[in-house]
Amino acid sequence: MIIDEAISVLKQEAESVLHLTEKIGYDFERMVEVICNSTGRVVISGIGKSGLIGRKIVATLCSTGTNAMFLHPVEAMHGDLGMVSKDDVFIAISNSGETGELNLLLPSIRSLGCPMIAFTGNPDSTMARKCDIVIDTGVEKEACPLGLAPTCSTTAQLAMGDALAVVLINKKHFKLSDFKKSHPGGALGQRLSCMVGEIMFSNLSDSSIPSVISGASMSEAIAQMDRFKIGAVFILQRDNTLAGIITDGDIRHCIAEKNSNASSITDDIINSYGAISVDFNNMNVEQVMTKKPHVISPELPLYDALNIMEQHQITILPVINSQNRLVGILHLHDILGKGAFKFTG
Repeated sequence: MIIDEAISVLKQEAESVLHLTEKIGYDFERMVEVICNSTGRVVISGIGKSGLIGRKIVATLCSTGTNAMFLHPVEAMHGDLGMVSKDDVFIAISNSGETGELNLLLPSIRSLGCPMIAFTGNPDSTMARKCDIVIDTGVEKEACPLGLAPTCSTTAQLAMGDALAVVLINKKHFKLSDFKKSHPGGALGQRLSCMVGEIMFSNLSDSSIPSVISGASMSEAIAQMDRFKIGAVFILQRDNTLAGIITDGDIRHCIAEKNSNASSITDDIINSYGAISVDFNNMNVEQVMTKKPHVISPELPLYDALNIMEQHQITILPVINSQNRLVGILHLHDILGKGAFKFTG
């Protein structure tokens, strides 16, 4: 009985969030454009449970590149309204749209000249009529059996706030490296403050990195890639200078361009790369490798490396010194801290 009730609540809340997809439309686009064109902050206000949701949305916006603040409706009427300017964007949150304390504040916000947005489950409410843009967060019913405690409605409000934050991340081109500015004390912020040389893997022996000497066959290179399973193999000159890199993407591009019959390719390689019509046994690495790969210096900060990875959609960077010698390897997982990254073979 208990488990069944819990499952029922989760299903109702999930269905309520999914139902919001039918409500996303032109008003949502207008809201995003208004916020992006604003030179001020996003000011969010609500009371009770909606106020708590508003505070969480503010926290999410602030941590993802959108300057935001929470304004308590009652405190606003007793002096805190002075924190709001005409350059701000005001978002009011109320499921019923008839919250007295919040509706009492709206004329004062209007007098400041702020664009006003309503998150409400009642598009015909007093609050909705007083706002410029109405975002419908309505749900069919609450999960509470009495229909009293906000459950599905607050989940819907929160989900709509998350949708807004994520769209703004993309719209404003907010990058992972920007996280450092607002999370200096977090694990990612601390990592991004480090230099590449502090994080990179630097035990560069023949047995610890995926590498082959320039002139090697593609079958040797693929064997190295299969052994280390990081999606890349480094092509080195005999003095350890970097000649190039071969990635999974390079192999896919080669397969797409070539039409030769590859009768001797192993089943493992076929399983990894799909139907193959390229005879890698009769090709050398120079025919496939990227000759001028993106690289990074060990003296540069990690956020520079992250920017390069994001800009070029890559996950691994060779680390070279001023003589173009390979001195380390940096993987995206090293930056994000998803466990220790080791070339163990």
